[in-house]
Amino acid sequence: MARTVNQKRDTTENILHFPSNKSKFLKKILVAGGSGFLGSHLCEALLAADYDVICIDDLSTGRIENIKHLLDLPNFTFRRHDVRTPLNAKVDAIFNFASPASPPAYQADPIGTLFTNIVGARNLLELARRRDAVIVQASTSEVYGDPLVSPQREDYFGNVSTIGPRACYDEGKRCAETQFFDYRRLYDLKIKVARIFNTYGPRMRPDDGRVISNFIVQALRNEPITIYGSGLQTRSFCYVDDLIGGFMRFLGTSPDVTGPINLGNPTELTVIDLAERIIRLTNSKSSIIHLLPAVDDPQQRRPDISRAAAQLGWCPHVDVEDGLLSTIAYFDRALRHAAAGN
Repeated sequence: MARTVNQKRDTTENILHFPSNKSKFLKKILVAGGSGFLGSHLCEALLAADYDVICIDDLSTGRIENIKHLLDLPNFTFRRHDVRTPLNAKVDAIFNFASPASPPAYQADPIGTLFTNIVGARNLLELARRRDAVIVQASTSEVYGDPLVSPQREDYFGNVSTIGPRACYDEGKRCAETQFFDYRRLYDLKIKVARIFNTYGPRMRPDDGRVISNFIVQALRNEPITIYGSGLQTRSFCYVDDLIGGFMRFLGTSPDVTGPINLGNPTELTVIDLAERIIRLTNSKSSIIHLLPAVDDPQQRRPDISRAAAQLGWCPHVDVEDGLLSTIAYFDRALRHAAAGN
């Protein structure tokens, strides 16, 4: 095992370090969706790089406990805010991570999800335009839909249903990308668009409905592992530290590096292989059961990351089993804590 997995990894090979002389190099960054799974890790990385961070979140899917350890830091500010409402802040850069990301969450409020990705993106773009700030969009591999080519390259236009239950998220993110590039063409705004592939790690919600959290919670409880469909559909899983390292590198690039850039791990696994690994790593007694396939569920998901390698000098480093062990340890603590009534 190349790295310890039950403690926070040193990600210095992926995270840019910035000067700490605040009077000369003052950098204030707004993270929309900053109390969510990915946003909270990004806030930590930015603080470690000596930025001042403003975290905004409406706490609809984000959790205050994800950033509780940051609240008393002098260079960290939390504001409860819904990005569908315009906002103002003195910032040098903006990260837009504001959207439900798991199917149960975004399908529970499809219109709200669509407006968060469209109206919310526009409000943040307007803030960036007023402040002449760089703005980074957390887009998604869902813009490729159920792809007909693999691996997926950034120049692939995708195979997306506009009317299915996933469309509120898929089409919302596609429209957000359109707005980003229109703002660049119209206003010469400094934009950067990253397409996130399946990511996992500590601070995922146990009930978020994504495959890794579902499988780990079921395995730790010795409940049947539920696979929708045959289990032969594939995913590529990137550990959260690697993903955030990619965003930090993207932030440090020149204005002409706009993306879109895929960020993910190109190692491809079948869903049934993932289930079997999690059962083994948790020493679980769980069996595997198959349910009807989910509607519009992509059958193959694998990023081509050659653009990220060339333009960011980035690639993931964490082996999937190392990352799974770290995530399993997190969920084990969380479930024990909940069982104790805390």
